[in-house]
Amino acid sequence: MIAVQGLTKDFGAVKAVKNISFQIDPGEIVAFLGPNGAGKTTTMRILTGFIPPTSGQCRIKDIPIDQDPIAIKRIIGYLPEDNPLYYDMKVYEYLDFIGEIRRISNPKARIQEVIGQCGLESVIGKEIGTLSRGYKQRVGVAQAIIHNPDILILDEPTEGLDPNQVVELRKLIRELGEEKTVMLSTHILSEAEATCKRVIIINRGELVADGAMDEINYISKGGEQISLEIIAEKSPEPVFEKIKEIKHLELTTHTGSRYFYNITADKDIRELLFKTAVKQKWTILDMHRRTASLEDVFRELTKE
Repeated sequence: MIAVQGLTKDFGAVKAVKNISFQIDPGEIVAFLGPNGAGKTTTMRILTGFIPPTSGQCRIKDIPIDQDPIAIKRIIGYLPEDNPLYYDMKVYEYLDFIGEIRRISNPKARIQEVIGQCGLESVIGKEIGTLSRGYKQRVGVAQAIIHNPDILILDEPTEGLDPNQVVELRKLIRELGEEKTVMLSTHILSEAEATCKRVIIINRGELVADGAMDEINYISKGGEQISLEIIAEKSPEPVFEKIKEIKHLELTTHTGSRYFYNITADKDIRELLFKTAVKQKWTILDMHRRTASLEDVFRELTKE
């Protein structure tokens, strides 16, 4: 659905995007993450045809973006970071105006459908400038989906919203993602975890991570960590020395017959530890796993 190969964008001496490549398949909801100035918005503007790349190739549904920009814009629904709206227009007037630009068929029926999807029934006759930020964002989403695009590109859609508004808009994005491909840029990592199934992280214009949400934790140097507390009549060190050949295992505390370990692995090894404990007749008092959070991974990959 979206294919990026060797994408580079220079603004004079500044390289905003540096030779990044990725692919987003139909039906994926992908979080596009990075710190301020990482190149997220620049990449999104290139994908939507607002600015050209310096080099590299971008294809939307196998159409090069520089070959047929009008066709690309028909396929994509775009909510920019600053969500430009006509504040002196009423919500219905604005959506009708966008529908006319998009040349949608049966505009009245489609506008009513979009109003229901975005929860705009109570403000449909109000001027956009009088709306709360949450409703303005909903209007921005409505204009992005009014032509029923196959792809949605949303740049910071929940920026500045209160917690209740974030939950409501997040629910809407998940519903839209059931039938569309969604690329979502956000600074709220909990939002990415709750909404998206895949994460792409860029830093200083370079791609530093790309993976499924349940796999991205292992990009962290820490990997998956397991805390283990056991009781052993004899020191378990000889057996654990063998386990250490394939895993990183560290004895953190030893009190009498109680041993406390921290174990780092690239997969869940609780079953191996349980079987070892049974074989050695150890009593397991506590064993739990701690995976690196998306925030941990993000901070590690984007720190100075």
